[in-house]
This record gives sequence, C-alpha cells and structure tokens, in this order.
Amino acid sequence: MRLHRFIGNFDFSKESLEISDRGLVNQVKNVFRLKEGAELILCDGKKQEALASITALDKNSVTLKIKSVSENVNEPENQIFLYCSILRKENFELAAQKATEAGVTEIFPLITRRTVKTAINLERLEKIVKEAAEQSGRGIVPKIHKPLTLNDALKHAEANSTNIFFRPSGMPISKVKVYPPKVGIFIGPEGGWDEEETTAAEGTKMTMVTLGKLILRAETAAAVGTYLAAQNFLQ
Repeated sequence: MRLHRFIGNFDFSKESLEISDRGLVNQVKNVFRLKEGAELILCDGKKQEALASITALDKNSVTLKIKSVSENVNEPENQIFLYCSILRKENFELAAQKATEAGVTEIFPLITRRTVKTAINLERLEKIVKEAAEQSGRGIVPKIHKPLTLNDALKHAEANSTNIFFRPSGMPISKVKVYPPKVGIFIGPEGGWDEEETTAAEGTKMTMVTLGKLILRAETAAAVGTYLAAQNFLQ
C-alpha cells in the first residue's frame, strides 16, 4: 500500500518527532484518518526522508517514531526553471501543479505584453505546489518567485546552461540539444508571444522550439516541456 507523504521542516536527528503544525495534524487525523501504528513518509524538503510510524495522536499534535532515514531518489538530474506567463482563471495554478508533478525546480510567473491577468495568489500557489510535490513523491518543494517581466526573465536565464523558448515556428523538439544541469523553459500567454518579445528572445542564447503542429494550451505546454527536459528526453 502506498504511504502518505508529508514535506516540511522536519528534524530526523532524534528517534521521536512531535509535530504540532495545524494543517499537517488535520490532514493526518481528519483527511487521511490515520491511527496509531500507521506508517507514513516525512520529507525535509532537502531530499532527506524518513519512514515513520504514529505513536500518539491528540487534538493538537502527532507524535511519530522515526524508523529509517534515506535520500529521496525521485528528483530529476536536471534543474528545470519554468518561466511561464501568468494565465487566466485557474490555468496558471494548473500549470504550476502539473509542472511540479513533471519535475520543475523553480517557477517564475511572467508578465508579458499579452498577459491578461497580472496578479497571483502566492500563498495559494505555494499550497498547491506543496501538495503536488507530496503526491508525486518529490524530495523538494519547487520555489515560486514573484512575477517578472520578460526582459528580467531573459536576464535571469543567462545563468542557465540551456534555455528553450517555445513558439509555433521553432525547430522540432526532437532536434533540441539540452546541456545540463540548468534548463530554462519559456511559455507564453494565451495569445502567444508579441513579435518584439520573440525578437528579444532571439537576441539571446534561447533555442526556439515548437512542440508540434497542434496548438497546445499554455498550461499543457508547461507540463509537457518540463517533463521532457526533466526526464532527459531532449538530447
């Protein structure tokens, strides 16, 4: 049976651990309805994780016995930096969630010329990403940054070893060469990149890439692009 996973600032140096975080206690007791003796996985967000069993439950805390500690081996070899335009409605939340499941390391919301929605609920996004990381067996929780302009994002991406700028007229993704370990993925807004934005990106070391003849929604492209880069399918 698959064990429930929780990521937090846990200390595995002692045999016993008491957790008083209200959200986690509520999940253990009321959401998953775990009882004394049940086993679960705790992860410290730094790729260290522990198999633990519940020894006591009360209204405000959960006490666990640490049974073994190991290193999480599920993280991709490449570090994936997703630069994605803020999308309308809940679509950016969906993009962040699925990119997390696909292996993203950090997420940079972008404000572009055709961006309709320019604000994000950072607290809600962090909660969504944390839950996605726990569900998918991650050893870290991806970091979400404050919104950037495209120009600022292009400057930030100069430190990456490879940058992929998705647009319909780029080269086929099957011909892309990725140089590890830092890979940047650029995803435009619902209306596509502005011509001046594309020109600005072409003036850098961006690789212009298409995901094929079909037009994908931005949130789909974010997940697909992240997955291909994280799993080293781009050679």
